[in-house]
Amino acid sequence: MNLIQTLKKGYQILKQNNVDSYQLDAEILLSNSLKIPKEELILNLSKKINKLTYSKFINYIKRRQNKEPIAYIINKKEFWRNEFFVNKNVLIPRPETEHIVEECLKLIGKNHKKRILEIGIGSGSLILSILKERKFCFGVGIDKSKNAIKVAKYNANLHQVINRINFIKSDVDNFKSGKYDLIISNPPYIDKHKLKYLGVSAYEPDLALNGGIDGIEIIKKVILNSSKLLKINGKLILEIGYDQKYKVTNFLKKNKYFINYVKKDLSKLDRCILSTKLI
Repeated sequence: MNLIQTLKKGYQILKQNNVDSYQLDAEILLSNSLKIPKEELILNLSKKINKLTYSKFINYIKRRQNKEPIAYIINKKEFWRNEFFVNKNVLIPRPETEHIVEECLKLIGKNHKKRILEIGIGSGSLILSILKERKFCFGVGIDKSKNAIKVAKYNANLHQVINRINFIKSDVDNFKSGKYDLIISNPPYIDKHKLKYLGVSAYEPDLALNGGIDGIEIIKKVILNSSKLLKINGKLILEIGYDQKYKVTNFLKKNKYFINYVKKDLSKLDRCILSTKLI
């Protein structure tokens, strides 16, 4: 069997199982099975495929037909300017979260030495992207999941910033260590009653998605504890749900933060709040 026949087999299975992006998905999975770029695959469709690689590809296809996200199947996801290892212990990085990286880089000059804390580090894609671009900054990442910490450490080694970041297993309530110039967080912010209706993958960790009864239970904890961890005039940058701007900004104001601005994502939805600790 050659590559074009193999690819058509993948198309057929995914299409029959109502995977809308069946062509792109099959191409990604076959190129990863072969360990070659997708462009190289397209240029070599007449080549034969060996049995071991074919078997690997079909296994990938079966996982995808069950709606497992591509990122978990191939264990990688592009974010910002880098590629990160991911597995089912961490949330898959989203394009909208790149706004936090963008806003941080605006705040931090290339030669600045800043202490940055990420609350809920997950794969590490957020803080590690910032540390890669700002060589004099130092980071701390906390997460209540020891398995997420393992993934973040792997990515820190992969991107050669392991000497500028510490990892601590802790939930937001119990972390009291240090003073920071900047705190970032993409906390769980989906109302737990709405999770099953929002098209969120059943494969992703509930811990990284479930924001409690009103969706801002964890956000409130991040805000309260950040007020103790930030230096005066330090910045807190939060990702929020598209309909949470007023609830979150009001809570920030009640807890002595100044709202610098709310950033919209590429879909023109409120997505990121930048605030300053006043006292």
